[in-house]
Amino acid sequence: MAQPMEALRAAAEEVSSSSTKQRISLFRHKLPPLVKDSELSPEVASSLVEIIFQTVNLYDDRPSRKSVGAMAYCAPQQLSQCLPKIVPKLTEVLTDTHPKVQTAGQTALQQVGSVIKNPEIATLVPTLLMSLNDPNAYTKHSLDILLQTTFINSIDAPSLALLVPIVHRGLRERGAETKKKAAQIVGNMCSLVTEPNDMIPYIGLLLPEVKKVLVDPIPEVRSVAARAIGSLIRGMGEDNFPDLVSWLMETLKSDNSNVERSGAAQGLSEVLAALGNEYFERILPEVIKNCSHQKASVRDGYLTLFKFLPRSLGVVFQNYLQIVLPAILDGLSDENESVRDAALCAGHVFVEHYATTSLPLLLPAIEDGIFSDNWRIRQSSIELLGDLLFKVAGTSGKAILEGGSDDEGSSTEAHGRAIIEKLGRDKRNEVLAAIYMVRSDVSLTVRQAALHVWKTIVANTPRTLKEIMPVLMNTLISSLASSSSERRQVAGRALGELVRKLGERVLPSIIPILSRGLKDPSASRRQGVCIGLSEVMASAGKHQLLHFMDELIPTIRTALCDSSQEVRESAGIAFSTLYKSAGMQAIDEIVPTLLRALEDDETSDTALDGLKQILSVRTSVVLPHILPKLVQPPLSAFNAHALGALAEVAGPGLSPHIGTVLPALVIAMADEDKEVQSSAKKAAETVVLVVDEEGTEILLSELLRGASDAQAVMRRGSCYLIGYVFKNSKLYLVDEAGDMISTLIVLLSDNDSATVSAAWEALGRVIGSVPKELLSSYIKVVRDAVSTARDKERRKRKGGSILIPGFCLPKALQPILPVFLQGLISGSAETREQAAQGLGELIDVTSEKTLREFVVPITGPLIRIIGDRFPWQVKAAILSTLSIMISKGGIALKPFLPQLQTTFVRCLQDSTRAVRASSAYALGKLSALSTRVDPLVSDLLAMLQGSDGGVRDAVLTALKGVIKHAGKSVSSAIRSRGCLLLRDILVLEDDDARSSAAKVIGLLSQYMEESEFTELLQTLIDYSTSSSWFIRHGSVLTFSSMSMHCPTLLCLSPLFTSLMDRLKDALKDDKFPIRETAAKAIGQLLLYRVQSEANPNALQLLQMLVLASQDDSSEVRRRSLSCIKAVAKANPSALMVNISYLGPAIAECLKDGSTPVRLSAERCALHVFQLTKGADNVQAAQKYITGLDARRLAKLPEESDESDNSDDEKRAS
Repeated sequence: MAQPMEALRAAAEEVSSSSTKQRISLFRHKLPPLVKDSELSPEVASSLVEIIFQTVNLYDDRPSRKSVGAMAYCAPQQLSQCLPKIVPKLTEVLTDTHPKVQTAGQTALQQVGSVIKNPEIATLVPTLLMSLNDPNAYTKHSLDILLQTTFINSIDAPSLALLVPIVHRGLRERGAETKKKAAQIVGNMCSLVTEPNDMIPYIGLLLPEVKKVLVDPIPEVRSVAARAIGSLIRGMGEDNFPDLVSWLMETLKSDNSNVERSGAAQGLSEVLAALGNEYFERILPEVIKNCSHQKASVRDGYLTLFKFLPRSLGVVFQNYLQIVLPAILDGLSDENESVRDAALCAGHVFVEHYATTSLPLLLPAIEDGIFSDNWRIRQSSIELLGDLLFKVAGTSGKAILEGGSDDEGSSTEAHGRAIIEKLGRDKRNEVLAAIYMVRSDVSLTVRQAALHVWKTIVANTPRTLKEIMPVLMNTLISSLASSSSERRQVAGRALGELVRKLGERVLPSIIPILSRGLKDPSASRRQGVCIGLSEVMASAGKHQLLHFMDELIPTIRTALCDSSQEVRESAGIAFSTLYKSAGMQAIDEIVPTLLRALEDDETSDTALDGLKQILSVRTSVVLPHILPKLVQPPLSAFNAHALGALAEVAGPGLSPHIGTVLPALVIAMADEDKEVQSSAKKAAETVVLVVDEEGTEILLSELLRGASDAQAVMRRGSCYLIGYVFKNSKLYLVDEAGDMISTLIVLLSDNDSATVSAAWEALGRVIGSVPKELLSSYIKVVRDAVSTARDKERRKRKGGSILIPGFCLPKALQPILPVFLQGLISGSAETREQAAQGLGELIDVTSEKTLREFVVPITGPLIRIIGDRFPWQVKAAILSTLSIMISKGGIALKPFLPQLQTTFVRCLQDSTRAVRASSAYALGKLSALSTRVDPLVSDLLAMLQGSDGGVRDAVLTALKGVIKHAGKSVSSAIRSRGCLLLRDILVLEDDDARSSAAKVIGLLSQYMEESEFTELLQTLIDYSTSSSWFIRHGSVLTFSSMSMHCPTLLCLSPLFTSLMDRLKDALKDDKFPIRETAAKAIGQLLLYRVQSEANPNALQLLQMLVLASQDDSSEVRRRSLSCIKAVAKANPSALMVNISYLGPAIAECLKDGSTPVRLSAERCALHVFQLTKGADNVQAAQKYITGLDARRLAKLPEESDESDNSDDEKRAS
């Protein structure tokens, strides 16, 4: 025997080391005879099978499969250990495309089947082989036959090798019936095998499929799979399934679906039953812990487990009910519906299994749930209690009771006797009392569930109520005293139902009991009494209650002043119910008592709260009785507090009384007593916030009236409340914001500084409440209000710069600035123009100190907008505002200097005159901030060379402004260049150009060196003799400008005599503009002389002016008189020396035919003769003018009312 064995081992080694073709040859010729003649060891058999199938995988060959079949005969014992590998491989080749390969596989399987020793399986081999050959057709048939077969003998390993592939196929079928049968066979296998370990090779194949079946959507399939897993654990032990329990518990936590969790729960229940009590006790704490897991899916899964444990553990599980029931009750109140359903289902199963055996354990837990604060627990507890009572009474409880009264049910006397027999009469009464009370639950679903249980187990409601009345009243009173508000409410409603059902039979006993209950030391019990009273009064008829008023009114009055707030709240509700029956009697007997109690320090707080409770239910009726008492001046701190508290309760009902309450509170807000101030302020804040949309108009009208009140305290307090309302109210007040903004801005010029501050703060709050996109719609409102405030301030100041006090506060522009900026940035062209103009007006009335911190946020947007393509009106408005900003902002604009300069220079070339003029004016002001003006002047000169018409005029205006504000900084080279260019303009025919050029040269001349000045003067003198009148005019215009800006240089110049000659000639020129300008120049020189040291040439200048006053042109005469007036105002004594020469000339002008000349002569005479300085001067003047004229002129004001005061006057002033 050893020799063939050695040959077989050698052949096996040769096969393992050969190529594919050599293996095939060995299988065909060498191995089959050796296999037939040898006895294989298990090791060699296993190795040989592995080699055979390696070759099968590489090359389909029939001899290879025949070798396997041959091994079945020669070594059945050893081959059985390899069958888990062999049969699946042979099954695979049954579907091969080659017929002979299929035949060889079938033959091999038949040879394997022929060694089966189990007679029952042996008879089924042909059927089983057909199932392996054609699983689609015969799997279900094979499973049916297997289930129908009665096994007397145990199943050996070869039998398992044929059975397992068929069962595995059945587990994978789609049909539920097939999967259920396959799972059932898997569960039966462990009890039929000779050795349970024979199943071990198939566990890895079957268990995954059984797990899949365990989570099948069909409950019956899951149930069979769960029992199969339990059988496997029970038959093979836990060690062979090391990960099964952990997998089941993880699946219980799955988020996928409750089907999977249900299957896992059922499987785990079977496994726990199989593993014994000790294992269950070890794992139970973890299960209970997971019932309160934070994830709903986990709670659902573990609560579902309790649904199956009673069925799998049986009577043993009732030992753990006390531990498990709290988790079930907690699950009944879960926020997740599936968790609640799982807990309720588990509870139903507990009741079904243990209603008779564990009633003392189940009933107390369910009774506690009936009175739970959570309505879901109450509902579930009622349903479970119903199941329990149905079980005890012997009824299904499934009858559908529709229609009829609440007293009609489906129970019988026998059911009632069964319940009494099982529970005892006392316990039965307690249970029925609880059910009756819960029939009035606040939750509809709880009420319906309780009513169903009651009607199912109670045959006669009136008789039963009579039987349980003592217990029921005790239950109701205890519940009315409960700390749970819902339980008190339920008890009250149940009490009301009793009154409705039994009426006058119970009132005489109930009301005294409730009245006595107010003396109970427990606040919760006193509150319960008030709730009970409300329900009793609401349920009883009005005529029934009239007999008990003497007892009800004092009881409620006492309750309204109770020390407990909860009691007072419930008493307020009871008062409302009482008022429905007693009407004004209730108010007349209760409210005055509470008002008197307000005056007592000990009872004031509770009495106030009592009033609040009454107001909360009967506002419109009670309020007129309370307010007159509380608003009587002087307002105390407590009364102010009371008003606020009552307003909070009265809410919108207070609106009609705003005019009564608010003025008193506003005045009290300024009280000297700090406590009164604080209380009044809080109360006023409450009052203004409780008003609803309908009362908004009343409230805001009252606040506006207060803001316009003559008393500063009223204005100040109203401003605060306006701001408070707009900041804190939830109402839409945007439509009313305009009136408030206007009023508050006007108040910024109030005489009371505290009111100004309050108005400013309120203004910020009002504008802050307006949505950003709507701000620009208030530009006109703000501008009009600023204008009104400015006019108001102007009337107070009577001259000087106008600043509004509110805009001199720190951060004063913060509230209003967003209105203009929003319009400037996102408004239409018209809106942008309005915004820019409004900003300018605002800046104009703001102090420089306040403006400083707003320079950047204002200037930036202005520069950005003016750079865009907007209409000229927008640009002109912005330029005007920037000019004001430059005047006020000063050095704070330094960062914007380059941008502003570039912007202004560019605008000089605009096509619109207004834009050019505004930019020229602004550029001149801006130059005062610059340290280097040469580049700017150079640019302007370059523009001047290449421009004409309006642009040239604008550039000249800009040059004039730059030289005026920064002429000292212009270098001599730039100055010389400018003079040359300007002299060319002097000879142009354009009047405006000549005039502007002359003014610029006059400004420049004051900074010239002597030689440069002399050269310029000589040139001008030469021009003055030109044959062209406009050249002569240009020279005289320049003389006039120079005499204003540098008269000293002119008078000290060696060419001064020539200048005087030219001016004298100019007075005789045939062109009146030249004569008028010459008169103006002479007047300025004369003014300079009389203001400086005495000079003999003064008379000459005066004579020249007198000569001009006799000129043919009224304009020249008027100009000369204006110059004389300016000299007289500056130094009257200098003219009095020559009054004999001057007086007749003035007297002559007083008779002039031209009205403007006469008016100028009057003003001139007033100052020359000093008519306002006394009667002596009037008398002296009569030497030259009539006495009537002298006295008339003496009454004129000293200040000139002429619209075009001369430059001479401005210099003199």
